[in-house]
Amino acid sequence: MDDHQRPGRRSVLGAAALGAGAAALGAAGTARADDRGKDRPGRGGRHLPVPAVVAHRGASGYRPEHTLGAYQLALDMGADVIEQDLVATRDGHLVCRHENDITGTTDVADHPEFAGRRTTKSIDGTDITGWFTEDFTLAELKTLRAVERLPEQRQHNTLYDGRWQVPSFEEVLRWAEEEGRRRRRPVWLHIETKHPSYFRSLDLGLEERLARLMRRFGRHRRHAPNFVQSFEPSSIERMHRLVDCPGVVLLWTADSRPWDFVQAGDPRTVADLVTPEGLEWIAGFARGIGPVADLVIPKNADGSLGEPTTLVRDAHAQGLVLHPYTMRNENGFLPTEFRRGEDPNAYGDAFGAFRAYFATGIDAIFTDNPDTGLLAAEDFRDR
Repeated sequence: MDDHQRPGRRSVLGAAALGAGAAALGAAGTARADDRGKDRPGRGGRHLPVPAVVAHRGASGYRPEHTLGAYQLALDMGADVIEQDLVATRDGHLVCRHENDITGTTDVADHPEFAGRRTTKSIDGTDITGWFTEDFTLAELKTLRAVERLPEQRQHNTLYDGRWQVPSFEEVLRWAEEEGRRRRRPVWLHIETKHPSYFRSLDLGLEERLARLMRRFGRHRRHAPNFVQSFEPSSIERMHRLVDCPGVVLLWTADSRPWDFVQAGDPRTVADLVTPEGLEWIAGFARGIGPVADLVIPKNADGSLGEPTTLVRDAHAQGLVLHPYTMRNENGFLPTEFRRGEDPNAYGDAFGAFRAYFATGIDAIFTDNPDTGLLAAEDFRDR
């Protein structure tokens, strides 16, 4: 299939082929309800439904993030895709952590043998003090236990502190392979390279290591059930040369600049990348974008949702799918009109917020609460 599909028809990412069963776009860039949900994972396992639900770091609303427990719960809940963030160890292994700073996601501070490794580093222009994966071997990391990153907001998740180790990505690939055989359908993954320029500067380049693992497990092909994603476009350009599966460029706020742009002296901001010209450039090496949700529907000064931008329409016109991030159930993370009560950690009207984002015609959404997202998506697909 051509990289650039005609604007009147978008397709669901079934690997790089952007397979059949897509929702047709109306003039405003939203999907027609009668075309939604035609392409579900159970039908051959190759394609994803529209809209799909991506378990953000696993079912991280219920278990400590990036643990096999969070991934397993997300899969058991029925998540369409499960996300992994990858960083490197000192001896070159890829492990699943949202950041290379493991201070808040492991019990490393409780290990006196590692007290001397606490240090301050500049990561993508920001000084951070803590413990970092690149200062540990995989064997040393395996002596640590994962803990909840947001213990004040998600106190119930602290019940599981210490239950799981930090998983290597190879372990996750084996887990996905075993679960796929057991369920007789592939387990879809959304794999992010974290701080790739930083790790490359340490001689711990992520892309080549990731590509080798993907080839070993047969996940490098065009129709493999996974995406590769990064906030650094150059990382996706590298992956595009190494594997055939679809790449997704992640996008932060409009005034931000990807760190590889900063290092290269490229003056473009995310605002430049979400223009038709910027999206056409991305479509030259990627199959999708992962914008922060505010790029799809900006917020008003009071934190409520404003009017949708043209990003969905413009991205679809370039044959790109959109996987915005991140939906969470708690009041503190919701637009103000969907909050209920005064407790920021209590659940609000998450279903209302999901409906607002799905109505824009996005292809998928990242969420910490895949069960909530799936119920909302089913309502949207079936109406």
